[in-house]
Amino acid sequence: MFLIMAGDVDKTLCWLVEFSSLLCSAFIWPARMHHSVHLPAEVAASGIPPVYWCTAHYVEMLLKAEVPLVHSAFRMSGFTPSQMCLQWLNQCFWNYLDWPQVCHYVSTCVLMGPDYQVYTCVAMLKHLQPDILRHTQSQGLQVYLKEEPIVGFTFQDYLMFMEELECRYGNTVLADMKSLTRPLT
Repeated sequence: MFLIMAGDVDKTLCWLVEFSSLLCSAFIWPARMHHSVHLPAEVAASGIPPVYWCTAHYVEMLLKAEVPLVHSAFRMSGFTPSQMCLQWLNQCFWNYLDWPQVCHYVSTCVLMGPDYQVYTCVAMLKHLQPDILRHTQSQGLQVYLKEEPIVGFTFQDYLMFMEELECRYGNTVLADMKSLTRPLT
């Protein structure tokens, strides 16, 4: 955020304080989760970021329904799409997307909702489908996805696809993400 705020410490601190009160911060900034007063004590104390048990689940579910060839390619390669997405998300796409696209990712999740984290991952995997299929055949999929940047992906090109995913799955995905703030029973 410091870079997005052009190196202004005061603006960055002010933004982070405001951001920490939003639901999407639990998904974009999982390290702050254990300090949040907005999460039930049980969730915060578990130490397991919601990105692991919520985002990862829905990436798998939506990818299987929306981009089945990519889902099958991951199964054939012996690892899951959620494993790759968790790496991307834990790094906030740093080293995978160009800087403007990293900024678009954060902005999209803040403005459109935390469920766009799921839709972003599905859109990126859809964008990478030709490369994923090619690297599955050469048995180098995992190395390719972990070491190579995501070339040519722009939010502008995939926003309509993400909005379609929101229309189809938004009620379920967002409701599950919002349930994170309710005490466990």
